[in-house]
Amino acid sequence: VETVGGAHAGLRYSWRDLDRASAMMANLLDSFKLPAGSRIAVQVEKSVEALILYLATLRAGHVFLPLNTAYQAGEIEYFIGNAEPAVVVCSKANFGWVSKIAFKAGTRHVYTLDDDRSGTLLDRAAHHSDVHTPAVRRADDLAVIIYTSGTTGRSKGAMLSHVNMLSNAQVLQEYWGWQPDDVLIHALPIFHVHGLFVSIHGALINGSPMLWLNRFDPRAVVELFPRATVFMGVPTLYVRMLAEPGLTRQQVAHMRLFVSGSAPLLIETFDDWKARTGHTILERYGMSETVMITSNPYVADDRHGGQSERRGGTVGFVLPGIELRVVDDANQPLPAGEIGGIQVRGPNVFKGYWR
Repeated sequence: VETVGGAHAGLRYSWRDLDRASAMMANLLDSFKLPAGSRIAVQVEKSVEALILYLATLRAGHVFLPLNTAYQAGEIEYFIGNAEPAVVVCSKANFGWVSKIAFKAGTRHVYTLDDDRSGTLLDRAAHHSDVHTPAVRRADDLAVIIYTSGTTGRSKGAMLSHVNMLSNAQVLQEYWGWQPDDVLIHALPIFHVHGLFVSIHGALINGSPMLWLNRFDPRAVVELFPRATVFMGVPTLYVRMLAEPGLTRQQVAHMRLFVSGSAPLLIETFDDWKARTGHTILERYGMSETVMITSNPYVADDRHGGQSERRGGTVGFVLPGIELRVVDDANQPLPAGEIGGIQVRGPNVFKGYWR
């Protein structure tokens, strides 16, 4: 991982660095003598250290619970009360009110972590060994809880297992044609599925370097394209990059794949990007409860007569190994062309909602 932009630009983390740093954090978590599968709630700004905390949580056999940095006291009180995390990690600026909520809810360990590589979490972890044997967990054990917009009432915690995430990463690695020399530009937040799982898991499982931006900067990303091959973003990021004069066909000549998701990509943005860069954005579809479900093809999809066209305004075909059907209000399958509810089955489907 190489950091880009900000006060700590140009930092390079090798695989060994990630291994050692996550081992130290995992050993810190082990020192708390928590039951296996304890929740570790995290509301911090994006940083490589926050990524390392995610890896450390899984190494130690616990459940990672990322929280949107925009959440305020009322929301945090609900999430902490609902999830009952054993550990809460927050920014130094929020420690006063977050710790008050957490201690009141029964959380015993509250630490800080900021995007400038500071905080009590790193201070404490520095005293621990950089060698750690990962906890043994079963494939269907809980790995992450992602709070998602409530279909009814308050937000619900979608419970994702290790196999949910691993199976999806393996499918996308093949379906999107990840290459040995791929380099990912990571400019998304890491408190949701797109930034934390689809992007990071793709790079990690492929052994690919990441060019890491703590905050999206359209000009900085455009300047990075000659050094990278893969970019994943939400539609707004593509709109903002189209406003950059430096976005030319020559600038993106080294790029292999542009992926869009998390919100519908307007056909105008799809067409403008293709006209400007020569690249066709690959749009896909998923949700917190399932990770990725469908995708436009990267290359010809033999399951669909060799179809290879990426169509704007669509989210493509169901991914290999996943079943999808559209049903009416009585749960009866509908014929092609009809509008109804989506039902999904496969190793990617979550374990249910927390409590």
